[in-house]
Amino acid sequence: MNATATLALNRTIAATATSETAWVRATLTAVALIFLGLFLFVPLFAVFYEALKKGASFYFAALSEPDAWSAIKLTGLAALISVPLNLVFGVAAAWAIAKFEFRGKQLLTTLIDLPFSVSPVIAGLIYVLLFGAQGWFGPWMQAHDIKIIFAVPGIVLATIFITFPFVARELIPLMQAQGAEEEEAAQVLGANGWQIFFRVTLPNIKWGLLYGVILCNARAMGEFGAVSVVSGHIRGQTNTLPLHVEILYNEYNFTAAFAVASVLALLALVTLVLKTWVESRSKEYKRTDPLPEAPQP
Repeated sequence: MNATATLALNRTIAATATSETAWVRATLTAVALIFLGLFLFVPLFAVFYEALKKGASFYFAALSEPDAWSAIKLTGLAALISVPLNLVFGVAAAWAIAKFEFRGKQLLTTLIDLPFSVSPVIAGLIYVLLFGAQGWFGPWMQAHDIKIIFAVPGIVLATIFITFPFVARELIPLMQAQGAEEEEAAQVLGANGWQIFFRVTLPNIKWGLLYGVILCNARAMGEFGAVSVVSGHIRGQTNTLPLHVEILYNEYNFTAAFAVASVLALLALVTLVLKTWVESRSKEYKRTDPLPEAPQP
């Protein structure tokens, strides 16, 4: 059998293995669409319908109310602090794990996954046990007038803990798959560490890095459990957007609750669009981008 016939046979086998009858494809597509409709589109529609049920004037009044505006600002502040810190940590941890061999490497990899295996409520409770009034450091902090629990620092700490795996976990497999050959070649050519990072490593991971940052930011803005434990639910001071939605809903102020919830829904939709764009650009980059030029010493 010649090469042409072998190639044709392989294509036929592949097509047979992956093709299904029309009714099977239609059934699978219908199941997927029904699932998306019930668990994604219907809830989204309900959120925006309830938010706008009393008109646009009530909707914007609910968002401009002082407590709601305070929750929006606090949510943005927590994300603004936690995301850059997790970006730096994620890049450093991924670079160390993917490019070097050292004692404790497996332990570091395991610890990075810790927030995925610990309930957010437990994570918040840990900070209360450490920094609360009756916690390990509570008396010392009270003596020095330092407040973390039931204050903004506690919310930021809880957000950082919950979100720190996202960038690292996105970059580690990517950098491991790329290997260290390009960095080693640049080092042989005389490049220093910063030149290697900015001109070789960073161009190779830029789309994965952006993808991890987007996921990290989405989780930071939507976190509820850990923040709920450490915030104290002080209205207008320590309530983030998810907590403010809960308070409004418990007060039976449903329209205002859905109005604030619609902001989170819009942020989720923006995150989804950005995530899809980054994925498409990442695939395009893998197909078309040439290898980065080796830096000159």
